Amino acid sequence: MTEVSLILPAYNEAERLEEAVRQTADTLEQITQSFEIIIAEDGSTDGTDRIAEQLEARYPYVRHLHSDERQGRGKALDRAFGAAHGAILVYIDVDLATDMRHLAGLIGRIRDGYDLVTGSRMLPASDAVRSAKRGFASRGFNLLVRVLLKSKLYDHQCGFKAFRREALFDLLDTVEDEHWFWDTEILVRAQRAGYSVTEFPVRWRSGSATKVDLKRDVVGMGLAILRLWREL
Repeated sequence: MTEVSLILPAYNEAERLEEAVRQTADTLEQITQSFEIIIAEDGSTDGTDRIAEQLEARYPYVRHLHSDERQGRGKALDRAFGAAHGAILVYIDVDLATDMRHLAGLIGRIRDGYDLVTGSRMLPASDAVRSAKRGFASRGFNLLVRVLLKSKLYDHQCGFKAFRREALFDLLDTVEDEHWFWDTEILVRAQRAGYSVTEFPVRWRSGSATKVDLKRDVVGMGLAILRLWREL
């Protein structure tokens, strides 16, 4: 079995996909001799699909999963994880906002026995730079998750996560969200189910172009918190 499958969710990432694959592969080669990179390309309209096809043809460790229509972040991740071969399943954002030097620590914590691991921008030792508006919204969101959903984590949305294969597949069918709340829901459900979950501080810099619509997604995430609170 492949040791590490790393997913790159990609929606309209033509400008930075190739560099993201290069940096990811260079880093993985220092960590493991057995890996694959899966580009979960989600209904892109800017030529990302063609670049992903070229990368798949060029590199034996690259796989491209294409969707004709936009599925949403969570659904695209579900599909990619279902196609992955790795014992350790990882996903990171294509903008590489989290410093890639942390990838070894992310994977290492799964090797050490944790079921789910996430980078955190909210711990005292974290080094995260973002706008005041987005920082305030993120802190408010994470506080609500901690209070209403009883999570022990401080950052649920950092796009830098790893999972033990068996644990992830036990949880996937319980997660309902298909978009941005997917990260939070799987971390909350994992804690409720007794899996070992941890976060660690990372250096993080906001990508040059975000896919987040602050007003729309804040409302959507608030409703998602209430939906999960009612269920649990």
